Amino acid sequence: MEQTVVFASLGVALILFIWGKPRYDIVALLVLIFLTAWGIIPREEAFLGFGHSAVITVAAVLVVSKALENSGLVNIIVRIMDRLGKNTTLQVAALCTVVALASGFMNNIGALAIMMPVAIQLARKNNYSPSYILMPIAFASLLGGMNTLIGTPPNIIISAFRSEALGSPFKMFDFSPVGICITLLGVAFISFIGWRFLPKRQAATTSDDFFSIDNYITEVSIPEGSKLIDQKVNDINTNKDHDIKVLGIVRFKQRIHAPRPNLLLRQDDILILEGDTNDLTKFLDESGAELVGDEALYKDAEGSKDIELMEGIIQEYSPLIGETAVSLNMRSRFGVNLLAISRRGKTFRQRIDHVPFQSGDVLLLQGRSADMPDIFQTLGCFPLAQRSLSIGKPKRTIFALTIFILSIAAVVLELLPVAVAFTLAAILMVMSRILPLKSVYQNIDWPVIVLLAAMIPVGLAFETSGAAETITVQMLRLGDGYPIWVLVGMLLLVTMLLSAVINNAATVVLMAPIAISIANSIDASADPFLMAVAIGASAAFLTPIGHQSNTLVMSPGGYKFGDYWKLGLPLTILIMAAGIPLILLFWPA
Repeated sequence: MEQTVVFASLGVALILFIWGKPRYDIVALLVLIFLTAWGIIPREEAFLGFGHSAVITVAAVLVVSKALENSGLVNIIVRIMDRLGKNTTLQVAALCTVVALASGFMNNIGALAIMMPVAIQLARKNNYSPSYILMPIAFASLLGGMNTLIGTPPNIIISAFRSEALGSPFKMFDFSPVGICITLLGVAFISFIGWRFLPKRQAATTSDDFFSIDNYITEVSIPEGSKLIDQKVNDINTNKDHDIKVLGIVRFKQRIHAPRPNLLLRQDDILILEGDTNDLTKFLDESGAELVGDEALYKDAEGSKDIELMEGIIQEYSPLIGETAVSLNMRSRFGVNLLAISRRGKTFRQRIDHVPFQSGDVLLLQGRSADMPDIFQTLGCFPLAQRSLSIGKPKRTIFALTIFILSIAAVVLELLPVAVAFTLAAILMVMSRILPLKSVYQNIDWPVIVLLAAMIPVGLAFETSGAAETITVQMLRLGDGYPIWVLVGMLLLVTMLLSAVINNAATVVLMAPIAISIANSIDASADPFLMAVAIGASAAFLTPIGHQSNTLVMSPGGYKFGDYWKLGLPLTILIMAAGIPLILLFWPA
């Protein structure tokens, strides 16, 4: 009976994971609570996952990863990238190599986010579509994560399962022999062949930003007798007869950025408006306002030099998702103007205040330069503008690198457990002000943490109830009479397919008990089977929903759902073909 309940619960969870509603951390918590209420998970063990070493390690690695990004360590490489020639293959190869290397030692998303602006700029400078280069570097971030214990959460979880089953975890570089070989093969394939399979989804004919916004910004003055005098700013913004937005006001040669909605307009104010020609013509006719002319007076007003435009992409768990600029009161709460939205290569400008935000949308925001980094972080957006790439101070970079190397050395030499070593590294990064204290909790991917903490007890229930053993028996029947490499291949394939539709951390929690059970059933080492699960969980190349890296590049690259198969399917086949012999070579059964 317990097996039936566990299977039914996981079946419903899998459907909800694929559907994406509710969010997968909520789904995991519901399954945890249900199995606890049924009595399958002991009540006193329901929330032990939140103190599990794997959960602590993942959180600490995310903090250390952000600190490395802030230190300017990876951005030093960015400067080198700018010296590349105009050969597309060389540029794809160089960027994929850098992302893969960085992903081995920092969060996949962090490594990708740092290099995305570089990739986009290279595409624009060399007049080719960003779609040729963004998916390759996203896949390279997944490949690079295979190489070390801290490269990706699935490796940390697999190590924890090995510790519980065999008494000792995987070490820092135990993943490297197989991971490096697969990464080299994957990056070589993507760089020389794979990127050519991708469609030209978004033209990059100039070196301008995604959005050509200048034609939509106009200055008008309020003369004597204008109907605008004593009207509120919000009266213009909410007028349904035209789509005009007030971005700012110049009053007495001082610029008021993102004016509050109830601010009263005065005679001789200069309004900085956004709107197309038709709406502007209608607005001028109705209001009695006058065009200022070609001279951009607002640029010379005091305070204008502090205003800048920045592009940013909405992360998967941003608080913006499902909201609109109006529902969030973006101007009054955050002091930014939303100028445009790009979604899968299509740009929205009209009535965008009422467009619900989606993960992967690229926003063009206008705000004060000094405030933009904090605003982007609060909004859950990755900056894409060139000026967002800051090169850290040399002393800070060296200090961050020293802390990071010492933490890895402590793990490799077995002086400290990985959770303790990286928690200490995170604390030192904060104490040395490489990472501001206020940024620590903002840079932990809490949905993944909750998912992992909730699924660990569920995974144990999957094993103790006998459900894992039942699946093991069925897999052994299918593989009856076949050599071990067939079982390893089956496990690798099933894990790959699952990771294409659900979070890879959840995939590992479900598949690791099966891997251990299969090994025990045939009296073989569990290591090759656990490695197959680790590789398969990171090989989420088939869909844009398999990993956040894939989702992150969807809008800037203008990709469609089916585009991921064009590069992802041959890459998956390559990893299957190379992964099975490599796993058994380095981890014989």
